[in-house]
Amino acid sequence: MAKYDKADIERRMNGAVESLKSDLGGLRTGRANTTLLDPVVCDVYGAMMPINQVATVSAPEPRMLSVQVWDKSNLTAVEKGIAKANLGLNPMIDGQTIRLPMPDLTEERRKELAKLAGEYGEKAKIAVRNVRRDGMEALKDDEKSKEISEDERKRLEDEVQKMTDSNVGDIDSVVEKKVQEILTQ
Repeated sequence: MAKYDKADIERRMNGAVESLKSDLGGLRTGRANTTLLDPVVCDVYGAMMPINQVATVSAPEPRMLSVQVWDKSNLTAVEKGIAKANLGLNPMIDGQTIRLPMPDLTEERRKELAKLAGEYGEKAKIAVRNVRRDGMEALKDDEKSKEISEDERKRLEDEVQKMTDSNVGDIDSVVEKKVQEILTQ
């Protein structure tokens, strides 16, 4: 049975691009946005969990996020998770709620956010390249097991490379657009 699955490779590469878009949606451009905390994880119940699985995140005001922690014993873990995420937010505990006022974006902070967007893009590219590597290995295995010919393997490798190039191009344009948005507001 052939190991190479074009649909799976496309799905995984597209997933990396979609994940990047979601992460970049969280990079703030001045307004409070609940997706800002989506990539944040905290150490609770002996595991690293996303904030949205241990608390409710809301934006009660345009420049304020509110994190309502469901279990009071997780309050400091959630606060530490937010601080570790390096989002430039200053968590303030208020009872069972953590308030996160949005600081004004200074030129320096804008550059930091632009750099962070680039780092997210780099992670997405690595994910796409890992999928490419898996596809190339599957093709070599298929050739070894006589599922496909050498010519067929080379043709399919070109196809995988084209998918990779296309997705890396998408990543570059998504990151470039976000960087422009951050720097021009």
